[in-house]
Amino acid sequence: MTYSLEKASVLIVEDMVPMAMLTKKILETFGFEEVYIAHTGEKAFELYQKHAPDLVITDWVLDGIDGLDLVKLIRRDPLSKNSYVPIILMTGFSHKLRVMAARDIGVSEFLVKPFTAKDLYARIVQAVEKPRTFVDSGEFFGPDRRRRRSKTPESCPSRRMDDVRRNTSGE
Repeated sequence: MTYSLEKASVLIVEDMVPMAMLTKKILETFGFEEVYIAHTGEKAFELYQKHAPDLVITDWVLDGIDGLDLVKLIRRDPLSKNSYVPIILMTGFSHKLRVMAARDIGVSEFLVKPFTAKDLYARIVQAVEKPRTFVDSGEFFGPDRRRRRSKTPESCPSRRMDDVRRNTSGE
């Protein structure tokens, strides 16, 4: 499906100017007209507060406040304009532990560099068409970290000690 994105705004957080400009140009070809750029996490949060963008795309590695710290600010800071904004984290590091760390901080989507325009568009569409329910457990606030849904509780393996005790005691 093609979207009309000219009324949506995006904040790009990228310390490498050529990468920020390339990402901006790609977003403009998608139809975004309001694209803000910050080269530091501090400036990004300032722009985020000022413009309340509809989407945030941030690099992981930044001087000072890095991408994960920025996500924490957006999700948890009482001054945050919209804690539910979709956040796409882009990085050159795709190791499973890094993906899990990003997910556990509250990132909506993960985009590995180098990426194509198609990859970026797919992440944006995912955030628009299939937004995940937000969870607030006290320790975590962000999109539900589970992507796969079981059809029945019986098809779900026991992962917690209470589940194991319950299953072995016949409850």
